[in-house]
Amino acid sequence: MSANFKHYLKTIENALKQGIATEHTHRPALKALLEALDLSVTATNEPKRIACGAPDYIITRNKLSIGYIEAKDVGKSLAETERSKQLKRYRRALDNLILTDYLEFRWYVDGDLRQEARLARPQSGGKLKTEKGGLKAVEELLANFLAHQTQAVNTPKDLAQRMARLTHIIRDIIITAFETEQASNLLQSWREAFAQVLIAALGQPERTADFADMVAQTLAYGLFSARLMDTQPHPPTPSPRERKGSPPSPTSGRGLGGGVFTRHKAQKLIPKSNPFLRRFFAKITSIELDDEPFAPFVNDLVNLLAHSDMEAVLSDFGKRTRQEDPVVHFYETFLAAYDPKLRETRGVYYTPEPVVSYIVRSVDYLLKTRFNCPQGLADSSKITIPNYAPALKVKGKKQTRKTIESHKVLALDPATGTGTFLYAVIDHIRQQFIQQGNAGMWPGYVKNHLLPRLFGFELLMAPYAVAHFKLSLQLAGRDLPDTLREQWAYHPADGERLGVYLTNALEEAHEMTGLPLFTQWVADETNAANEVKRHLPVLVVMGNPPYSGHSANKGEWIDGLLKGKLPDGGKTGNYYEVDGKPLGERNPKWLQDDYVKFIRFGQWRVEQNGGGILAFISNHGYLDNPTFRGMRQSLMQTFTEIYILDLHGNSKKKEVSPDGSKDENVFDIQQGVAIGIFVKQPGKTGPAKIYHANLWGTRAKKYEWLF
Repeated sequence: MSANFKHYLKTIENALKQGIATEHTHRPALKALLEALDLSVTATNEPKRIACGAPDYIITRNKLSIGYIEAKDVGKSLAETERSKQLKRYRRALDNLILTDYLEFRWYVDGDLRQEARLARPQSGGKLKTEKGGLKAVEELLANFLAHQTQAVNTPKDLAQRMARLTHIIRDIIITAFETEQASNLLQSWREAFAQVLIAALGQPERTADFADMVAQTLAYGLFSARLMDTQPHPPTPSPRERKGSPPSPTSGRGLGGGVFTRHKAQKLIPKSNPFLRRFFAKITSIELDDEPFAPFVNDLVNLLAHSDMEAVLSDFGKRTRQEDPVVHFYETFLAAYDPKLRETRGVYYTPEPVVSYIVRSVDYLLKTRFNCPQGLADSSKITIPNYAPALKVKGKKQTRKTIESHKVLALDPATGTGTFLYAVIDHIRQQFIQQGNAGMWPGYVKNHLLPRLFGFELLMAPYAVAHFKLSLQLAGRDLPDTLREQWAYHPADGERLGVYLTNALEEAHEMTGLPLFTQWVADETNAANEVKRHLPVLVVMGNPPYSGHSANKGEWIDGLLKGKLPDGGKTGNYYEVDGKPLGERNPKWLQDDYVKFIRFGQWRVEQNGGGILAFISNHGYLDNPTFRGMRQSLMQTFTEIYILDLHGNSKKKEVSPDGSKDENVFDIQQGVAIGIFVKQPGKTGPAKIYHANLWGTRAKKYEWLF
């Protein structure tokens, strides 16, 4: 028997003979054995991380984690432990894991049992009886475990699923840290900042999981975004001498640009067009993160991304289909593996491209025919607005009127999600330039007349990050064929940001200053969004607002708008009244649905501007439900033209086509939907002229018609 194993077993046996040994007693012995077997590795056992839900040992080489070990007390049934929620979670998340009771070892690769072996069996009085052939088997198992390499990822599905597994364990560790009152100052400051500025309920104990989810997904997608911006190919498989801890060879893990993808490099790779995410990552890539119990799993995400062939992962981005956005499909694949219930509870659904295309083309047509904008959404003309009143009051400040100059066609998606509508608008405009062969004019147009006109608001950090990197990829021409990419690529300069903001569209805008550092960073993002809310004369509001009968947006400001109260104390259309009288509904709760609030927000923005277009796809319940008759009257009085395309597909009502044939939803949901386009021409008043049409049939036929 080798001296290392002989010493290890003697140490275990001596502890057992004392009769007071626990699983914690043997941890130093296993650490010493592992580090003796491979001098290049470090086996770290930190009680604080374990208490927060991390495995007992983290095995690192050159400061990169290569595997994990979960240790139980001698003699504890590993078969029983295998069935525990804890080990199922570890096996799902970790690609290189050992479960042991210090005598029996089970090695799992990507969740599957690869090898098992036993050194000895405990006997009475604390004695150990060595297993025949056990030494060789355990030595081989540990050698394989320590030599295991993260496999390169070549498909979007594989990467999304593996990212999701690691992100899930980061979330769980953050939850446990708060539940055991061991959350660091860093985590607590983040939570306080988001609760104070964005979502007040995040500070409540029952919302700990929501906060943990926000941080975990932002970490994952921020790193993914950074890796996408890295021009280097994935590293080759390490050589044997690198696996043994020798310095990397000159080309190992290096790309054409030199260097390797690391946690610290990630911050520099976050697009400059997203200053908030760059600040956030400057914080989380600092040495402060090293003390967090979830830090090793962040490093695992980095290592996974470093060994992923991003060209292969992104190969579909330039091969757009008529129904699917590959970047958003990647996000949905991630969500399905990360938390299948999350998309449903948050109303996160990808808007099919035919629907988006129909809305964008309709808005473009109406701008040309109703608003004297010959170039439609591409219009770059400017207007001077005298006596312009900011759309929202600033708390503590007197509202003043002033003369401003603005682009005429400003477009806002107030619930932008992953940026699907903004992406479609940019694509629609760029195609006009491509058809006209105006590549030389494109960079100047983007800088001066595109980025200053497009805006998006998003409350959830993960889709916010996805929107930014998707639009950054698009501006860089990554969605175009190779033959067009270089001449149509645009790279924002320092200080030039995309107009997608992390904010709640349904909260009243007010300036926030004098806050703690990180809180102020979050506030700076919201303050920038408030400029769009307060000052800019938005002409087009479009998108796919969330549908949620149990709204989390219960702010006083948006509730006031629903009930006809303007921020300055004035009166406006009241969804709770018809002809000036209360609805008389016992329970008008459906007026509190999020999609209703977003329609009210869009209506109000158009009213503030004196004219404009509101174009949403939403739940179609407001079209005929008696509870919404006050809403319908208010919309008719505000707008001059209303176009309703009812897409039906309501399986809750068991809708079928008029001829009895099957009727399908354009989304993977049960609730029927409709496209509503509301037009208010400047200087004209309602009641609106209403145009209504129905679209029945299969999803494929509806997609074909919409295109």
